[in-house]
Amino acid sequence: MKIAIASPPFPQSINDALNQAEKLIQEAAEQQAGIICFPESYIPGYPGMIAEPEAKSPAILQQALDKVCTIASANNIAVIMPMDWYGDEGLLNIAHVVSNKGEVLGYQTKNQLDPTEDNIWVPGTRRQIFEVNGLRFGITICHEGFRYPESVRWAARNGAQIVFHPHFSGSNTHGELLKEWGSMNNPYYEKAMMMRALENTIYFASSNYGSLYPESASSIIAPDGKCLAWQKYGTTGVIVADIDLERATGLLAKRFKPQLYNYGQ
Repeated sequence: MKIAIASPPFPQSINDALNQAEKLIQEAAEQQAGIICFPESYIPGYPGMIAEPEAKSPAILQQALDKVCTIASANNIAVIMPMDWYGDEGLLNIAHVVSNKGEVLGYQTKNQLDPTEDNIWVPGTRRQIFEVNGLRFGITICHEGFRYPESVRWAARNGAQIVFHPHFSGSNTHGELLKEWGSMNNPYYEKAMMMRALENTIYFASSNYGSLYPESASSIIAPDGKCLAWQKYGTTGVIVADIDLERATGLLAKRFKPQLYNYGQ
């Protein structure tokens, strides 16, 4: 099947996010992709990247999600839409999964927050496997996918053929424009993407914003660590790749022996 990864610009409002999302979803659907993933906290927009942040409420965010469901159904494509979301303990960083029929299948929380995020979101506490049109997948969000590989291994050991990775790295105001994917001089992020695929023998698909100075590219990585597609640095758009689900065996993840790591308990 074909999967798509979006690299949108930073939205300036929720309506702007929805308008940009609709264009990118349509583009992915025109290329026969079965699912598309957006970057971290796309609605209402990543904290600190919006000049004049809007007020948000559970009702406002629900309305935005309803619109995403309508867009997904109209284009017959499943959508992974990262959002802020109000939970019982406070504001969560999550990724909603919407089917190609516009049905909300659930969401994955960001459970391992970066230390700088402790005053923005509360950590989630659960992990989930999703299935869309025969594709079984997990989701890990930014910091936890880069620095907590257990989040990806859990998904692989529970039958995921691919893990989607909404994230944000980079800046719109300063930095170096990278040139070569996976270069030894690049930040480590793309190398971590390779490892998440290789160490579990699954696909790994990572979505970043199309900022002017990204520190990593939106990328689709095969189970052997090969980069199948990546978004050119400093640009926005959609990348699409064919994935062969038979290659996503999860072999190395299945060989993991958790009993060897009981830390003396």
